[in-house]
Amino acid sequence: MRARRAFAAVLLLGAGAACVPAQADPVGPRTIQIRLHHSRFEPSTIQAESGETLRFVIVNTDPIDHEFIVGDGSVQELHELGTEASHDPRPGEVTVLAGETVTTTYTFDEQDQLFGCHVPGHYAYGMRGVVLVG
Repeated sequence: MRARRAFAAVLLLGAGAACVPAQADPVGPRTIQIRLHHSRFEPSTIQAESGETLRFVIVNTDPIDHEFIVGDGSVQELHELGTEASHDPRPGEVTVLAGETVTTTYTFDEQDQLFGCHVPGHYAYGMRGVVLVG
């Protein structure tokens, strides 16, 4: 009888341990700080893994507004030709006012991506960079 109770107690304890909810990853996405300085991105080249989500902290040290737009060439062209004066925060697209710091996240697939500023003349001036995936 004693052995049966001990066995039941072990089963109950084991079942409780099996029902513990999984813990969220405390680390979260990797953070990359981007500095906007003299209408340039610093750094202008970033590494990411396929499927990785990066959290970008964009610090604008310039006295003028900028943008941070992540996407492939067609996304960059769309924004270069587009008419949006500013961007509501959405993944990979933010307006960065002069002297401000903003954040955005972006999850990368298997292909390299570009990032750029499409305030008139900025992209042509060279305000762009690349995220190398893989």
